[in-house]
Amino acid sequence: MEDRELYERAVAIAGRAYAPYSEFHVGAAVLARDGRVFCGVNVENAAYPLGVCAEKTALTRAVTDGCRPGDLVAIAITASPCGGCRQWLHELGLERVTYARAGGEVVTTTPADLLPDTFEL
Repeated sequence: MEDRELYERAVAIAGRAYAPYSEFHVGAAVLARDGRVFCGVNVENAAYPLGVCAEKTALTRAVTDGCRPGDLVAIAITASPCGGCRQWLHELGLERVTYARAGGEVVTTTPADLLPDTFEL
């Protein structure tokens, strides 16, 4: 699957986000090595810090279905990933990240470029 097609899946799912407070709908689509695609959206909460990012919901779905670090190839997100999600992308071993910058430009990079000094245990 091409990165552009994966990004289009993220755009398509973004409308399902639960974002009544910010009205900022984010979608994410994760591609596994075996061809499966896992989608997720952001889910907000009135206790604002308790919301969850779209990429975390997509990655959690992948892990729930048995994926482990190295099983996931790429992710597409309709917004730039936050710092916490950048660590998730690194830790789960994704190779490519396609996302929309603030101005709307869609770019592809690596988790290492997004978060050069990752946390390691």
